[in-house]
Amino acid sequence: GARNLSAVLSARTCRRGDRKSFAGGFRVSWAATMAMSFEWPWQYRFPPFFTLQPNVDTRQKQLAAWCSLVLSFCRLHKQSSMTVMEAQESPLFNNVKLQRKLPVESIQVVLEELRKKGNLEWLDKNKSSFLIMWRRPEEWGKLIYQWVSRSGQNNSVFTLYELTNGEDTEDEEFHGLDEATLLRALQALQQEHKAEIITVSDGRGVKFF
Repeated sequence: GARNLSAVLSARTCRRGDRKSFAGGFRVSWAATMAMSFEWPWQYRFPPFFTLQPNVDTRQKQLAAWCSLVLSFCRLHKQSSMTVMEAQESPLFNNVKLQRKLPVESIQVVLEELRKKGNLEWLDKNKSSFLIMWRRPEEWGKLIYQWVSRSGQNNSVFTLYELTNGEDTEDEEFHGLDEATLLRALQALQQEHKAEIITVSDGRGVKFF
């Protein structure tokens, strides 16, 4: 298995057009019914992909592919938090057609890799549930601040709800963002002295500078 996967990975990554499959270049197709369908990367249909390989180089490429897949999948479904057990049962780590499922121990390795990259935060000490951030908080903060500056709303105060659910942000990527991720993005802006998280009459809000 290891030798076969290594050979395939090397052949694929050496080809000019396939480098993006490891870099997260997964395409999204929209079904006529408005339902979202996900185009799985080629590795997902390759049985050895569901066993972490002992060869260091092969494993690094494999982990990079898993990380890209997790981020793309969660981004498409706007899924930000789940437990490890939920993740293992979801199509993300469980290919029913192949009858292959990534073991919990291996899922933990993938998730820890995402944490090192700044795309994941464990929500409990047992590392049984996690917050997935397909964009790092700093990146979300930058997008939000660009919108604030572009729309001339510096020195304005917003409730958290207005930012992610208001009509003014409907066309922005951060529209619909979950509160946990939004708060981390605003905390990043606060550290850069571009915003301040405040208490407003109906909960929390933020003032941009």
